[in-house]
Amino acid sequence: MTNGKKLSDAKDLNGLLQVVSQKLGMPPEQLKQELEQGRFDNALKNMNSADAAKFNQAIQNPKMVEKLMSTPQAKALYTKLTGGK
Repeated sequence: MTNGKKLSDAKDLNGLLQVVSQKLGMPPEQLKQELEQGRFDNALKNMNSADAAKFNQAIQNPKMVEKLMSTPQAKALYTKLTGGK
């Protein structure tokens, strides 16, 4: 990967963090740190209750998680976030 591609990916990721953090009402740096640590508690507190319930239901159902992760969009996002690894 070239440096230009890495910069573009970082810019895309930061843009995504900005949008999500605004929706959740938390700073992007805090959201990124919590996601990197696998913690979702604070993010869930800031979601509306219906969305938080859907998220909790999804992550507690291995078959649903597998189905979601097998979508082309999820695979593309994973590839982008991991730098193609």
